[in-house]
Amino acid sequence: NMFASTLIRPAAARLVHSRQLAHRGIRLKTARCSSTWNWAKSSSSASNDEDNSSAPTSGSPNNNDNDRNPPPSVQQSILNQCSELHSSIMPFNTSLQGPLAKNSDKGTSLPFVFLVGNHSSGKSSFINYVLGRSVQTAGVAPTDDCFTVIAPGPRDVDQDGPALVGDPDIGFEGLRQFGPTLIHHTQLKVRDGIRNQDFMIIDSPGMIDSPVNYGGMVSNNSKDRSSTSSAIMDRGYDFQGVVRWMAERADVVLLFFDPDKPGTTGETLNILLHSLGGMDHKLLIVLNKADQFKKIHDFARAYGSLCWNLSKVIPRKDLPRIFTMCLPVASTTDGEAKSATTTEALDRHALADLHQSRDDVLAEVMKAPKRRIDNVITNLHDSVHLLLMHAVVAEDVRARYSKRQWENRMQEVSSLVLGVGLSALGIHFDVPLQFTGGVVAATVIGVGGMHWFNSSKLKDAEEQLTSIEELSASFQRTHPQEVSEADEFYSAIWARIRDPLRLSLWRTGLSDFPAVSKSDVAKLQNILDEEIPRLRRLASPSHHGSKHM
Repeated sequence: NMFASTLIRPAAARLVHSRQLAHRGIRLKTARCSSTWNWAKSSSSASNDEDNSSAPTSGSPNNNDNDRNPPPSVQQSILNQCSELHSSIMPFNTSLQGPLAKNSDKGTSLPFVFLVGNHSSGKSSFINYVLGRSVQTAGVAPTDDCFTVIAPGPRDVDQDGPALVGDPDIGFEGLRQFGPTLIHHTQLKVRDGIRNQDFMIIDSPGMIDSPVNYGGMVSNNSKDRSSTSSAIMDRGYDFQGVVRWMAERADVVLLFFDPDKPGTTGETLNILLHSLGGMDHKLLIVLNKADQFKKIHDFARAYGSLCWNLSKVIPRKDLPRIFTMCLPVASTTDGEAKSATTTEALDRHALADLHQSRDDVLAEVMKAPKRRIDNVITNLHDSVHLLLMHAVVAEDVRARYSKRQWENRMQEVSSLVLGVGLSALGIHFDVPLQFTGGVVAATVIGVGGMHWFNSSKLKDAEEQLTSIEELSASFQRTHPQEVSEADEFYSAIWARIRDPLRLSLWRTGLSDFPAVSKSDVAKLQNILDEEIPRLRRLASPSHHGSKHM
């Protein structure tokens, strides 16, 4: 028995080892074939990363993370199911003029990281650092006025805005809604030999205050609304809306500040308030170039100024984490990265802390492909909630208006039937024609007058039902439990759809607004209660609390 076990154990070990190698080869082959981007290289990306000695290694995934994540086939299945579910609710959204934007169910072909911030805050330098080669022009003055999409590819190719927006596969055709000026201020750069082989990076124009009286911030004074509109369109397109469009589809959003303008740019704060609201789960705030401080009180002053300005637009006690970092701009003889002012400004420990923050930001950037699935499911969950609340509240308003309209028609029909009945009785009993004719005339005049009076009352009722106060009352009536529990999630959803709902009701008219059936509501509720939790379980990594371990 001992001799037999001695022979069997090495053979079993070799068999297990061979199976592990085969399984690893299958996984590697699957990973290489799972890209949905036809420009991305399939085999040379790994060798490029190994050959480049200056490649940042903090963001590279490890094997343990890959083992805990679902396989590529499951990931692609999740994305396909989310796309099908999202597409299935779009006709219902169109019929109700709902809150979901056109083509919101269509994402980009690759995950992407979106950078926005002040000019000369180091966005372009950070992009070049992540890519491992110089792609964007960096400088103190504003160097670029375009939204630049940087994608991996087999060779270097540049395309202008019309070609980018017109491409049916890359996923940016939705930018067409912002007009030709924006289209001509976008560009695509396909680059070979960059480190981001499975996601894109989008750079945005640096934000600069316009010469308006409130520094780019939205004014509450009605006299300043014309100035507000001109400030929003001072680039020739709705910059705030474009940033919102990009951020909603991005997997990671980086908001850059620099020591010279730590949050004092009004346009930046306006973007944070109106374009990046509700995106805390994927938004990173970065204070770049922190190695430029020569004294600790200079850093404290800039950091405090940034926190003070952020507190004006973030209605919370606790501010989000601010990543203070710097980028290596030179190399010493021993190969260590070094900043320009390190020797006289920061000691080794302080610089190491800045580098650690930079590595943390880089790690989040490199997680963009993994975050794509979670973001797609979250977007589906958010879209269904928006549409469901829009439908339920709109149906309540329409039903109340329809009830009043039905009561008025019943009054008119009753008056008409009464007049016709009296006239018929007069004719039957040979009542003088003067009486019968008077009854007919009175009936016509009375019904006509009643119809005019009821129509004017219905117009007043429509204006009242579509007012902010009555819409809020409808929300409270249709969501009594959430209101009684002070559910902040539903309150935030209502704040987002209230104005669009009022606009769609006013544009269509309550008399022509389509009715919402119970089956439509049940379908949306089923997606929330059944489909999305199922997709979450498929996408979640294995842990002791999961059901699919």
